[in-house]
Amino acid sequence: MRMTDQRRVIAGVIEDSNDHPDVEELYRRASAIDARISLSTVYRTVNLFEEAGLVTKHDFKDGRARFELIPDEHHDHLIDIRSGKVIEFRNEEIEAIQDVIARKLGYRLVDHRLELYAVPIEGGEKGKDKP
Repeated sequence: MRMTDQRRVIAGVIEDSNDHPDVEELYRRASAIDARISLSTVYRTVNLFEEAGLVTKHDFKDGRARFELIPDEHHDHLIDIRSGKVIEFRNEEIEAIQDVIARKLGYRLVDHRLELYAVPIEGGEKGKDKP
């Protein structure tokens, strides 16, 4: 893939993101750096990046496709359905249980995606059981 200046800007925006921005947010951030970048350029670029295996697309059930770089290490997501905040986490017990389930069903697990949808706990129970 040819890395144009605009694609380079968009790649940098994705790389610098600590959240999981949608295309409109990527456009807002990228066009602040280079005003020549259009929304359609961002759409085409993230699709190219996804096809090339550079980014992954998530649908966190909020009607927006969100993007992140392909992570170096696997992680799962917890989505606060009230605020839309996405929390990345890794839990070895969950990873082991998924492998056990696949084996019991006669399979070898090669990949998975886990998304937990939650609301904050009211009244002090927060953080009792950390992942």
